[in-house]
Amino acid sequence: MDILLPVAVISGLGLLFGLGLAYASKVFEVKVDERIGKVRELLPGANCGACGFSGCDGMAEAIVNDKVPASRCPVGGASMVAAISDLLGVEEGAVEDKVARLICQGTCQNAETKYAYAGIEDCHAANALAGGMNACSFGCLGLGSCKKVCPFDAIVMADGIAHIDTGRCTGCGKCVSECPKAVIKLVPVLSGFTVLCANQDKGVIAKKNCKVACIACQKCAKACPSSAITVSSNLAVIDPQKCTNCGTCVKECPQNCIENTTVKRCSLGA
Repeated sequence: MDILLPVAVISGLGLLFGLGLAYASKVFEVKVDERIGKVRELLPGANCGACGFSGCDGMAEAIVNDKVPASRCPVGGASMVAAISDLLGVEEGAVEDKVARLICQGTCQNAETKYAYAGIEDCHAANALAGGMNACSFGCLGLGSCKKVCPFDAIVMADGIAHIDTGRCTGCGKCVSECPKAVIKLVPVLSGFTVLCANQDKGVIAKKNCKVACIACQKCAKACPSSAITVSSNLAVIDPQKCTNCGTCVKECPQNCIENTTVKRCSLGA
């Protein structure tokens, strides 16, 4: 009897507290919009954080609760935006798939160096030492900081520069933010021709430091039939909105620093 009484009291209290918690959970239940789960299923599941949220869960909540546009996700592409917009009954807006592109050809064979770097394998560390070891102060440092932050294994380091696998790249832009030299750009997937140089030195200096540097000769700009090329700060730039992918600029460039870089977007995981 001495044992049964305490057991009964404790059991009764447990039952009472259990009923209280069950009642409280019903009264104070936070209702979750079922659309959040449906939107989450439509998101790519990369959890790369490129949208500015911690992952796809946070992005789904923001789309439903805070009216954040689905196009904020750079990975899913136009089909994902269309599906989410259709689900929520909102305008999808214009979506343009983009891909990261390295605008530098400063390989070990093409570019000169000004000192032997023996520090840690990090572009930011090298850049802090007199702008890096390359004679061209605008070129890729090739130490892989962009590779480390790429969530899709789309970047490899070879021959002193980064190489971007456009089949794996989703255009999340993390490499763009990471590069201390700003030689990685997001460009429309369908833009065909790119000036693969970021050097803004005068032509003589640029050519001395890199064999394939743009020398701002303006031959490409003068030959372009759609006026898509301008030369500013000693560097030619192609406007992808005006470019018709005719290829005239490639033939005119004496430095071979303009290439046809048209790519086709592959599905995630391809």
